[in-house]
Amino acid sequence: MKPHNTRGPRQPGFTLLELMIVLLILSLIVGAVFSQLNLAQQRLSTEETRLDDFQQARDFVDQFFRDINQIGTPNTQLFDTTQTFSPGLTTQITYPLQQASAYINDYRFAVGLTKIDSNEIHFEGSVNGDGTVQSIVYMLNGNNTCALCMQRSQINKINGDPLLGQNNPNWGTEVNDIISNTVFTYYQYDGTQVTTLPVDYTTLAGSQTLANVKTIQINLTIRNPKVLDKQTGMPIETSFQGEVSLNNCSMLATGQNMSCQ
Repeated sequence: MKPHNTRGPRQPGFTLLELMIVLLILSLIVGAVFSQLNLAQQRLSTEETRLDDFQQARDFVDQFFRDINQIGTPNTQLFDTTQTFSPGLTTQITYPLQQASAYINDYRFAVGLTKIDSNEIHFEGSVNGDGTVQSIVYMLNGNNTCALCMQRSQINKINGDPLLGQNNPNWGTEVNDIISNTVFTYYQYDGTQVTTLPVDYTTLAGSQTLANVKTIQINLTIRNPKVLDKQTGMPIETSFQGEVSLNNCSMLATGQNMSCQ
């Protein structure tokens, strides 16, 4: 008698080779997924840095706009200088410009723009909104210790030369890592760009130019060489541009196309 076979039919299965092929395919898929996740993380890190730099630039421009909107206030056009002031008005004596206000040295009156340059601007105005005149300076490397920093100084105006009154500035850093060759660009009322810089109020031509400035453009390019894009290995660069139209009530010249006249 033949022995009875109790085993059923043979079940199909995977061979070792087939399992190895499946594992290889899964490894490739997982590797591709992690590679894309890594690229996405690197891109996110780059965009976060760029966004931080952009926000820093925008905060600076917002601060500058707030300050410059108060330029030239208050000035002699808002007061009757024939009335009695206490203490008495401070008049300039040796100032050579006949058309300028006699009271540009008085701490109670804001001259307006006093100096402009490609990476520097000086002006006066009540930026705190309380009637007290402040001398404001924005300057690249203002304190001579940070070559790529745009810095701001704000001090109360004192009697005397408006530029010399900034001999003791109070610097604070607004933006770091600026590589722009020209931060400030200036245009007059007729649209002409002011190309000869620097300009200050100490000459007749300079006084007339400052009184005629209508528009200021700001161009900021920020690049920190220590913060690299992980994909390209290059420093991350961010640019920001802005433009402000001035209510330029200048005490430096009369008969100009100033918006306050």
